[in-house]
Amino acid sequence: MAQHNELGKKGEQKAVDFLLENGYEIIERNYRFDKAEVDIIAKKETILAIIEVKTRSSTDFGNPQDFVKPKQIQRLVKAVDEYVSVNELNVEVRFDIIAIVNLGKHYKIEHLENAFYHF
Repeated sequence: MAQHNELGKKGEQKAVDFLLENGYEIIERNYRFDKAEVDIIAKKETILAIIEVKTRSSTDFGNPQDFVKPKQIQRLVKAVDEYVSVNELNVEVRFDIIAIVNLGKHYKIEHLENAFYHF
């Protein structure tokens, strides 16, 4: 497996651990619809949190959250609309980013709530 894929998988697991520690229930991981993949769907109280995880080995080329592009956001919104509809959910949906930077022996984790879309 390519090194960046390994880093991505580690980052995603770190994000799951972080969410669990902060009172979230993990509903789905790597949910796919059409051309989109939703990294994590989690629930906390009445909020369905859609989590995009971005992991980087450094911030030399920008912060991890800077790599979420408008086209990706459009795909995620479409996928989540489908997920909510198919599962007949009546919840508030929030789109978050968990930005993770590998600092060698530990990771810096930043949870950005309502990062790019809210409905």
